Order: sequence, then C-alpha cells, then structure tokens
Amino acid sequence: MTREEVDRDIEATLGLVPQFMKDVPDYLVESEWSSFKNLELSDQTAIPNKYKELIGLGVSAATRCRYCAYFHTEAARLFGATDEEINEACLMAKHTMAWSTYLNGMQYDYDEFRREFDRIADHVRAQMAAGAPA
Repeated sequence: MTREEVDRDIEATLGLVPQFMKDVPDYLVESEWSSFKNLELSDQTAIPNKYKELIGLGVSAATRCRYCAYFHTEAARLFGATDEEINEACLMAKHTMAWSTYLNGMQYDYDEFRREFDRIADHVRAQMAAGAPA
C-alpha cells in the first residue's frame, strides 16, 4: 500500500490520522498500521478487546507511560470496561510489580520458586476438581 492508501485506511478507521502515525516513516507505516489495526482493534484475536486494553493499561501503569495509560484506559472504556475493572487492572499491575520487585530484590531461587508454584497449582486443581472453592 502507498502512504496515501494507508492514511486513508487509518482515517476511515479512526476518523483522523494521529500525529504519531504521521510520524512513522513511509517504509514502515503499512506494517505498523497493520499490526496496530489487527492486534489493537480487531475482534478476531484470541483475547477480547476489553481484556487486551486492560492488559495494556496494566503494562502502561508499570512502565509509567502516560500516553499509553490514557489510550488504554479510554480504549478499555470503548470496549465496555467499567471503572471498577479499570481500577482492578491498575491494582493488579501494582500488585504484580510489588511482588516482582521483592522476589527479584531478594534473589529467590527461580527453580525452587517454580517447583513451589507447581505444587500449589496441583493442590488448587485438586481442590477445584473436588468442588472446593479455590
């Protein structure tokens, strides 16, 4: 596709060509738009759009990117996320980052961590199979 064709597709999809897309070099714009459109906007992916956006919000919060945090928050809302779900996604990012900081800082043995978690998962699966709450 030519730059003009890509820009027309972007505008037809988004209502305008955002500056960040205008700044992508001509030789990359087709692949960048295709990737953005097929992953970010398509409902033909394995993960529903609302959940992709909540994941994106959590990552954005962890990387402290205000552009992405705004984008993913509003996109999550467009795809039906509630304020409660947005709040929980941010709390989950905080929770994950806190444990990551602690485990890495303490330099826990990774192989032992995996063995322990695998035992935990086996226990929870057995509980679930028996009908007990996880």
